[in-house]
Amino acid sequence: MAEEPEEQASQPATVHILGEGGGVFEMSLPLHETIADKLAKGYLRRVQPDGTPYVEGDRPDGVPALPESRPAVNAVKAEWVGWAVVQGLKPDDAEALTKTDLIERFGAGQEPPTDPPADPPADPPTDPPADPPTDPAPPADPPTE
Repeated sequence: MAEEPEEQASQPATVHILGEGGGVFEMSLPLHETIADKLAKGYLRRVQPDGTPYVEGDRPDGVPALPESRPAVNAVKAEWVGWAVVQGLKPDDAEALTKTDLIERFGAGQEPPTDPPADPPADPPTDPPADPPTDPAPPADPPTE
């Protein structure tokens, strides 16, 4: 038997992360919960060792990814933040929203907005307009000559 597989098995698995400042860092797995949280929310990105975008393939255990589909309503806020980032929202903006706001904006049955929401159109009246109010003042006397 060759000793290479044993050597590879004894080395900890690592990933390369593009930091918030633009630097590439090699990190051992499992990731610290703070780093994993930032990765799940889109603040950090997994990259190749040279900083080029990472192409999804075999994902080591302990490396979160941005969600590929809408999270369940009872999912934690971090998953909804990640989903909002996938839909184009900046991580800081997504983090600033409440979970309820994220669900309302990116939840089931709704397409992600491409522009900020406009004021909703006014609903047409359902009842016919009422008769104009009667003037309680008496009519003016006709002019005298």
